[in-house]
Amino acid sequence: MSQATFGDDEELFGEAANEMRADVESSLEDGWGTLPSADDVWETDADNVLGVLNGLNSALNVGDAEEHLRDAKKWFTMGQRADAFEDADDLEEEIADLEDAIADIAEAGDQVGELTSTIPALRGTLQDAGSTADADEDADEEAAAEDEDEPADEE
Repeated sequence: MSQATFGDDEELFGEAANEMRADVESSLEDGWGTLPSADDVWETDADNVLGVLNGLNSALNVGDAEEHLRDAKKWFTMGQRADAFEDADDLEEEIADLEDAIADIAEAGDQVGELTSTIPALRGTLQDAGSTADADEDADEEAAAEDEDEPADEE
């Protein structure tokens, strides 16, 4: 192998390493870009709690962020194993941050999903309890009215 070829190989390897880093950075940027915005999660136009929960559940969709994270991890792993990155700590940290954000959003989505199914049942229970309480109150009022209508026993 001639010296000129070896120099060309080093240059090609450097270009490939730069491209790998750019691919990782691009995938991370795309991943962050597909996450919901803070305003999407915070603001609502709903008229009731169930509407708020449904809107929040929709907003907590990570979209293609998981796929972008996978691509970033794939190229990062390839570059790291090839020892192509001079300093990859920043990439590794950002990958971990994106992974944590996706996990947090998924967990919040699960919790909202549970509430979305629980709240209507709770409302029904409370309505039924309210109906029972109203019926008991009506019965008490009727009994009191009957007591007033009956003549008092005179001894």
